[in-house]
Amino acid sequence: MKKAVPLNSNAIQMKKIRITKNILTTRVIIYQLIGYGILLFLIAGDEVFDFPHTVFGFQATPTNWVEALIESSYIIVLCLFSIYLSLRLLKEIKFLEGYLPICSFCKKIRDGKDWRSIEGYVSEHSEALFSHGLCPECAEKHYGEFIHRDKDTSSSEKPDD
Repeated sequence: MKKAVPLNSNAIQMKKIRITKNILTTRVIIYQLIGYGILLFLIAGDEVFDFPHTVFGFQATPTNWVEALIESSYIIVLCLFSIYLSLRLLKEIKFLEGYLPICSFCKKIRDGKDWRSIEGYVSEHSEALFSHGLCPECAEKHYGEFIHRDKDTSSSEKPDD
């Protein structure tokens, strides 16, 4: 008989999907092509297959090939323009991807032959801005004597009832 193994957070590892800039760009283009393809089918298909007559039984209309061609060309031009704008905008998006060589002590990042601070590297390669503060552990470690002194002085100044 097998023993049941207790499940903990280390035993279950969820696979994270990494979205890179190339994957994002490909998905945007595919979704646009699908959307415009459906639109093209509905517009051109209406002329060729006469959907109102076929689906709803309305009066049949003759196929107007010139109108179908003109409307289809409008949709194709709009599709190409939309994809062009999307690609242009996606090129402006800055992604941090891949491995960053980082010093295990000072946390500087190697950028070519130079070592730079994390703040400088990330600011240059993305639109992120940094603001500095102190976590509770570092505040205690570096300023603990002042924090405790301020607490002691503030508690001794309280009037007794």
